[in-house]
Amino acid sequence: MNSSPTSSPQTTHASVPTAHASRYLQQLCKHWAHKFETEFDPTQGRISLPLGQARLTARPDTLLIDLTAIDAANMTTFQQVVTSHIERFAFREELRFVWE
Repeated sequence: MNSSPTSSPQTTHASVPTAHASRYLQQLCKHWAHKFETEFDPTQGRISLPLGQARLTARPDTLLIDLTAIDAANMTTFQQVVTSHIERFAFREELRFVWE
């Protein structure tokens, strides 16, 4: 199979320690709801963006983020967009995003 690494979807994950995971999940989904297709509740969220799909899960002490970019070439941009938006909502604390 000869598929280019930039032509197929790529997934990455981040686990972000925070006591405010549910708040940030809901803020991000509400923020993008006017522009993109979103569904969310206090513990799960899904956002369909032009760069791909973001799925968020709020645990008591961690925000889990799963990104599926439309292709590998867009993954870094997608990570930066999601990270920068969550950091804006979390201005009272310094978050640590480790993408795998």
